[in-house]
Amino acid sequence: MAKLELFGTARCPHTSEMREWLEWKRSDFVEYDVEADPEARSRMRALAMGQRNVPLLVEDGKVVQVGWQGRSCIVDLE
Repeated sequence: MAKLELFGTARCPHTSEMREWLEWKRSDFVEYDVEADPEARSRMRALAMGQRNVPLLVEDGKVVQVGWQGRSCIVDLE
């Protein structure tokens, strides 16, 4: 089974929308808050090659979706 990772922030409403969709699909995923977790922020920076939009969905180490239904929030990854 594919490993899904959701990178987002608590303040971005689109992160919670994507989380709810993943839960509705009964997907097994791990969620990271890139504003609260420096390690997650660093990992997102490496995976997304500088992409600063959340939510970001990663499957097996590859970005498969940026944003939720065309909407996203921009975060500072520095």
